Amino acid sequence: MIAPADRTPLPRDFFDRPVLEVAPDLLGRILVRTSPEGPIELRLTEVEAYDGPNDPGSHAYRGPTARNSVMFGPPGHVYVYFTYGMWHCMNLVCGPEGTASGVLLRAGEIIEGADLARKRRISARNGNELAKGPARLATALGVDRALDGTDACAPGAAPITILTGTPVGPGQVSSGPRTGVAGDGGVHPWRFWITNDPTVSPYRAHAPRRRST
Repeated sequence: MIAPADRTPLPRDFFDRPVLEVAPDLLGRILVRTSPEGPIELRLTEVEAYDGPNDPGSHAYRGPTARNSVMFGPPGHVYVYFTYGMWHCMNLVCGPEGTASGVLLRAGEIIEGADLARKRRISARNGNELAKGPARLATALGVDRALDGTDACAPGAAPITILTGTPVGPGQVSSGPRTGVAGDGGVHPWRFWITNDPTVSPYRAHAPRRRST
């Protein structure tokens, strides 16, 4: 018999650790997204670590800006960015305040609220595709820049909370290069996923965007 997932919210000190410890430890945790449309729960299956000023692939590599300021704040907060003029992506800030490290949430399994997720992700062919990739995950959860800076460790009702869930053991975790990251930041094997999970997104190397003529 499989034990039920632990519904205890993760404390702030869970996130107040080096990013390469936090990232794989997020696998199997449950993200609860509460909105006026209804709740959605997602089991995290794929993440990607970014190590701030030590990482050329990080948005925080060159220091604080208006866009990335949340990354330099306390751990346990949500950093949301807009990319390619179309998509939002969601991160969890970790490490001591000022270190600007974070974990990109790349994929997950919708375990509650699938009907609402399908309304937001009408192009998904099946349940495994609802949150298969960081932009799809954010879309399915109804995440945009309005949630940038949300404290996922705040007591009481919050729009985003991370529950203890059922963490996976090291033998169930795979790692490899980060998806779509160019240059020196692309070589780090800092993408972590639950081995053979069908909701994990496919790996894609960085491909430079062509300028329209």
